[in-house]
Amino acid sequence: MSLYPSLEDLKVDKFIKASSQYAQSTTPMPAITEGTYQPQAVPAGMSGSSLYPNLEELGDYMGLALNSDEVQKNLALMPVADSQVAVPVNYGVGGMVQPVTGADVGIRRAEIRPGLRELILCKDQDGKVGLRLRAIDNGVFVQLVQANSPAALAGLRFGDQVLQINGQNCAGWSADKSHKALKAAAETRIELVVRDRPFQRTITMHKDSTGHVGFIYKSGKITSLAKDGSAARNGLLVEHYICEINGQNVIGLKDSQIKDILTTSPSAMTITVMPKFIYEHMIKRMSTGLLRSAMDHSVPEV
Repeated sequence: MSLYPSLEDLKVDKFIKASSQYAQSTTPMPAITEGTYQPQAVPAGMSGSSLYPNLEELGDYMGLALNSDEVQKNLALMPVADSQVAVPVNYGVGGMVQPVTGADVGIRRAEIRPGLRELILCKDQDGKVGLRLRAIDNGVFVQLVQANSPAALAGLRFGDQVLQINGQNCAGWSADKSHKALKAAAETRIELVVRDRPFQRTITMHKDSTGHVGFIYKSGKITSLAKDGSAARNGLLVEHYICEINGQNVIGLKDSQIKDILTTSPSAMTITVMPKFIYEHMIKRMSTGLLRSAMDHSVPEV
């Protein structure tokens, strides 16, 4: 069973498979050989090459302004019997099929990986790591990652769960105890075991021909969805806060700044969201000014 980053990828993949099956069931197509060109008759009801299906009708249907040229770069020619057909290429994020999203870097930046990872931190010249933690439900979570700090350079993000500090299990710890453990650690080596953002999820969407994905937000919170928009199709929910856009943290930014990031994003866009009640508990007793000025809002490397 294939996995897809968005409903648009699923629909286009099904369309491509149906077109390929139709092409194979009609006139067989000889294998492509280098240096030769043998035009084939196009079966009735199909336009363009039977290797690469025509997506104009599908693009109009989903409001994506797709065309075959845009999608062909995400397809590969694969031998089937004595013919070749175009099929979607699998990319690295979970082995998902992405004929529309393609090798989009935003989805890789935003990936929430399963399992655990170990990080090694050191303190800066002031003896700090640039990390603020919060205790929630007997777990310890990252509340703030300061820009250009050791924590930011190590790849920690808002919402990550810290499971161990220097080999000590953090379950049941208070925020104060966690901060004291970091303060008491050696300056040159602090070992953390981390789980990626367990309270957050990512949604990949695609801009329509007008450049919109179909949601409205206020103060970073999703307030409404456009009917039949990509956001609604892909399961975005209201009463959720936007934490990242294409992997870039936007917590604390003004709505106008978030709008600029959304506007300049490519047609495939992945946002990371967190439910309202968890988000508000996570940032409790933190001022908007601190979030805006201190939080790491850099674009992560992949």
